[in-house]
Amino acid sequence: LAERGLELAWCQYLADDPALITATLKRTLATGDVIFSCGGIGATPDDHTRQCAADAAGVELELHPDAEAEIRARFGAEITPQRLAMGEFPRGSRIIPNPYNRIPGFSLRHHHFLPGFPQMAWPMMAWVLDHWYAELRAAERTAESAIIVRGAGESQLIELMNACLARFPGLKVFSLPHMS
Repeated sequence: LAERGLELAWCQYLADDPALITATLKRTLATGDVIFSCGGIGATPDDHTRQCAADAAGVELELHPDAEAEIRARFGAEITPQRLAMGEFPRGSRIIPNPYNRIPGFSLRHHHFLPGFPQMAWPMMAWVLDHWYAELRAAERTAESAIIVRGAGESQLIELMNACLARFPGLKVFSLPHMS
């Protein structure tokens, strides 16, 4: 995100609880938020996300033809039903290419489902951002700087922070007090 001048707006961690995952996805599918979901799209019994996304969207899971082609190309004669199941996505999904091992993720509306492993998820997220959200790329990069103020309480800095905001409207200020 930072490489594209974008910022994370919110983050939520969910347990491997199908009811919780489905309810969360049903809620977020009703928004226009761009969502990246990492993990839970594999073939093990704890990977509920594909089915939960289908349930939340009110559609069936189906083997995506492009995902099937990628998985068959990856495994050849060693293809198994479990491996093919990783290409079953909610009807209407688009695949997200996986340059690491060719097992694709999928997109459903503005939700993008990626593996839980960073070495796979990061290039897949970059691909989604560059192919489907290039218009969101900020023209200018964001810079961040920290100032450590010792011997002052947070309340003593509020007037200074407000004066900085008044003088520089694009500035974002925040305080992270250190309690000793």
